[in-house]
Parts: sequence; structure tokens; C-alpha cells
Amino acid sequence: MAPPDNDVLWARSLHCALGGTDALGDVSLGVREGEILALTGPRGSGKTTLLRCLSGQLVAQRGEVWFETFPVHALGTADRERLRRDRFGWIDPSPGLVPELTGWENAALPLLLRGASHRAARSAAVEWLERLDIGDCARRRPHALSHAECQRIAVARALITTPSVVFADEPTAALHRADGAQLLRTLTAAARSHGITVLLATHDTEVAALADRTVGLLDGRRTDGPPPASGAEGVAACSLSV
Repeated sequence: MAPPDNDVLWARSLHCALGGTDALGDVSLGVREGEILALTGPRGSGKTTLLRCLSGQLVAQRGEVWFETFPVHALGTADRERLRRDRFGWIDPSPGLVPELTGWENAALPLLLRGASHRAARSAAVEWLERLDIGDCARRRPHALSHAECQRIAVARALITTPSVVFADEPTAALHRADGAQLLRTLTAAARSHGITVLLATHDTEVAALADRTVGLLDGRRTDGPPPASGAEGVAACSLSV
């Protein structure tokens, strides 16, 4: 069964074990289009695992994940990779920039990998860097930039294709509070102006306060209980292979 019409991303009864330990246990979640949703909880609560399952990086042993009308849980590896490339963006706690590339080249990588022309990719990258107030970083390589500037380039890289959903896994964890707050304000403002859905994993309550809604996790389970079934009662959870 596809997700409710107002949910761009929908998961039901996810169970995922990693290394013999239950990382997620019976987690259900619906995310509305254009919503900024914060996943909160201490480190080890299952936030990263849930993001990885929702984005198709990881397939749960049991449960369903839908993006629009696509059953992410049932897609093959190549189709899930294509979905991540074309419709999703991802931000890690560390920037993960390519040291040999300039700021704009790092930001433009998703477009270049999709076959965009050098000129078009550069123009889009510079535009996003300017929106994120780091236009002067376009020609500089990561070693000449601050960590906060590098993380903003990573945000530009995640947004440059105007994805449907951006998954942000503790994006401010390694930043000073002021830098982190500014980065989050910039990310959320850019997402809202372009109608991009954001799933933000954080253990910081001040970061979570920027979201439209908060879902708590603890030991791989929702602390606020599952959402209403939205008409999905009686649908059996799929048994999936990892």
C-alpha cells in the first residue's frame, strides 16, 4: 500500500538489527511534503539507522519504506542508488569534501555526476554558495577553509539538485554553537523557499526547535508512539532481505 497522499515519505513497522543488536524496533513514521522534521534522541538511539533506512542506504529486515509511490524497501540496489542520486540529498556530521577540488567543484559534484555541463554545474554551484553566504569560497580548496565553511559547502552539495528530501545526520555536531545555529538557519530557510522536505537527526534540543515537528527515539523505538495508521490498518509488514 502506497503512503497517504499528504506524505512524501512513509515508513511502517521498521525493524533493523545491526551486529546482532536491534537498532530499530517497530518504527513507523510519516513525513509531509515540505516539512522539516527533527529526529531527536541520545547518541545510539537509532536516528542514523532510521535515516539510512528511509533514504534507501540500508534495507530493514522487516517493514516498508515508501517515497511518493516508490516502494523503497522493494527496489533493487541500482534503483535505490538512482533514487538517492536523483531525488535525495544527504549531509553528514563531517563535510566529506574532496581535498583536490575547489569549493564550487565540491558543491557541483552531484550535477557533474548526472552529466550536467561544466558551465551549468559551475553556475549552479556558485549560486548556491552565494545563497549560503560563502561565495568567496568558490575557488578555494578545503585545506584553506574553516570547518564551518566546509560544512556549508556540504549543504550546498546536498541542495544543488533541488532534491525532494534532504537527510541531515547531526550536521552541526562538529561545529561551534554559533556556526551550527547559522548553518541550520541557512539550511532550513533554503529548504522552505524551495519546498524541500528535511529530516534532521539531532541530540540538541535547540537544533530540534527549528523544525516543524519532532519525533523522539530511544533504544531504536519511538518515545512518542507511532503515528496514526492513516488507512494502512491490516497491511502486513513485508519481510525483506538485507
